[in-house]
Amino acid sequence: MTGRLRSARGFTLIELMVVMTIIVTLATIAVVQYRQSVQLAREAVLKDDLFKLRDAIDQYYADRNQYPPTLEDLVSAGYIRSMPKDPMTNSNSSWQSVPAEPDPSNPSVQAGVYDVKSGSEGTAMDGSRYSDW
Repeated sequence: MTGRLRSARGFTLIELMVVMTIIVTLATIAVVQYRQSVQLAREAVLKDDLFKLRDAIDQYYADRNQYPPTLEDLVSAGYIRSMPKDPMTNSNSSWQSVPAEPDPSNPSVQAGVYDVKSGSEGTAMDGSRYSDW
């Protein structure tokens, strides 16, 4: 009868420690997975933003036969509603524009913006730099 009363009182310290260790291990795994999924989501948004900005630059060039002088001209000309925020820098003014080569057949035309890149100096999950995308 004493054995029955003794086990009915509660858990031992070792049992509680084992349960706490399991909970901490599972929580650690969950936090790491959460951080990775947030990072992957930011990278996906960056890729999508770069695709849309590059598409707008191409449409501007197709319509006007010249590249836009600045990225803000894409907004003022109605090719995009607003400059998206760079998800890596959380700023819409950190985009790095790549100037076009001057046209030797028409030197009076401004070179304009040929391409756009992220202003972040960070490294992606695959090891590449965001500024190289």
